[in-house]
Amino acid sequence: MTQWRKSTRSGSGAQSDCVEVAQLPGTVGMRDSTNPGGPKVALPAVGFRDLVAAIKRGEYDVP
Repeated sequence: MTQWRKSTRSGSGAQSDCVEVAQLPGTVGMRDSTNPGGPKVALPAVGFRDLVAAIKRGEYDVP
């Protein structure tokens, strides 16, 4: 069974909408916590690492 997790910073209750991640063989899965049965994205582990680094640098911030 896939173990999905989300950041502890995402809060709880009505404010807990978040991206969940799961470590899979050679990849990292991502899904929307509000729709766990919906679409999922799988990235190679290196691609996920690069995505997180770009987010932390602010490359995807909304103006």
